Amino acid sequence: MKVREVMTSHVIPIAPTESVEVAARTLAQYNIGSLPVCGSDGKLCGMVTDRDLVTRCMAAGRQPGKTSVREVMSGSVTCAQPDMEVGVAAHLMGRCRVRRLPVVENGKLCGMVSLGDLAKREDSIMDAADALGDISGNVFAGE
Repeated sequence: MKVREVMTSHVIPIAPTESVEVAARTLAQYNIGSLPVCGSDGKLCGMVTDRDLVTRCMAAGRQPGKTSVREVMSGSVTCAQPDMEVGVAAHLMGRCRVRRLPVVENGKLCGMVSLGDLAKREDSIMDAADALGDISGNVFAGE
């Protein structure tokens, strides 16, 4: 099965020039935990999470209305491609310890795939479980 079959194609991006305040409101409005950061050309240039907003802005004493998303986002992002096998995407999630991967085609954001997307499909639930184990560590072994 391919990533394009399970990914969410309606993705809410944010510009790197927007403020952290706008990012926080967008996360709250759509009840999501991360936003892909895209330039005006639609190319992915990073990801920003609710955790980034807290640790890199609020906890650092910065003002959300005066701090840009660019200043707090993660610029190095592992991506999936639409024609990638879901098992490969799940392996990437586990190896990179992320629960979501932006999906990029021809350099532009075209979707997002999450562990939840994989877990909803019976034929990829084991891939999701393996990735979650890698992300979370082996909690039963005391790690």
